[in-house]
Amino acid sequence: MSTNKMVLKKDIKEKRELVNIEIDRFLPRKDEYPKQIHKAIRHTLFAGGKRFRPYLLINTYLLFSDDIKKILLTAGAIEMLHCYTLIHDDLPEIDNDDYRRGKKACHVVFGSDIALLAGDALLVYAFEAINSTELDNKLKVKILKELAEEAGHKGLIAGQIVDIESEGKKVSAETLKFIHHNKTARLINLSIRFGCYLADAPEEDRKRLEKFGQKLGLVFQIVDDILDIEGDSEQLGKSIGKDKKVKKATFPSIYGLEKSKVMAEKLLNEAKELLNPYKEKAELLRMLSDFVLTRKF
Repeated sequence: MSTNKMVLKKDIKEKRELVNIEIDRFLPRKDEYPKQIHKAIRHTLFAGGKRFRPYLLINTYLLFSDDIKKILLTAGAIEMLHCYTLIHDDLPEIDNDDYRRGKKACHVVFGSDIALLAGDALLVYAFEAINSTELDNKLKVKILKELAEEAGHKGLIAGQIVDIESEGKKVSAETLKFIHHNKTARLINLSIRFGCYLADAPEEDRKRLEKFGQKLGLVFQIVDDILDIEGDSEQLGKSIGKDKKVKKATFPSIYGLEKSKVMAEKLLNEAKELLNPYKEKAELLRMLSDFVLTRKF
């Protein structure tokens, strides 16, 4: 393992643990009544995962500030929101996947009814977590408003519904971009934007870093699509080959595998160039960007 990968792996592990501790403190205990829902909530949330979105939020924040204690619960809220989407995506009515993060999916263990409610609870907890922080009220309202907008029918849900409606159909490149911009890139970009807000970063930096987030989000999705073809299910912690089986709209299905790889590399280089003004402060974000392109899980 290269030095950069070792440094990144160590830093991800340390910050993931900080976020996990914050989430664990905030959520009800798994043995709290009614136990079944609290066990289900924690099943997928603490099954593993890189905490990629919280990590992006924290490291964006660290470009401009250094006290991360006050932002950990907001970072955790992003993960709760993300985990809600995973639980619902895995349901038989949507993507019908039996595994997530290397373990049996929530609905396989607890049933679709409990899994649906667990996802709903995590979505609500994301808002409750932000509301319970000690952030300035004006900033808190701004973050809550944008979280609702990005997760709602104009953002994340819009991407999900068009993704479902596009299965088995030949879709345009424009439709593909709409799906993945909304379903994947917006939440990644939201993490970066929140990092800027929390650090009170200048507008010029926020706009630059939003461009970085948009490009990185698309790289993340393209690699996801490629891994569904070339990946290893044990490393990924979920089933592979499902996109082709149900004829989902993916980058390889529209552009082909090799062109998709070239697109991802080009987008990554453009994303990393946007980090140049931050010099060594952005080194971990550069390492993370490289990881997004070369990841196997």
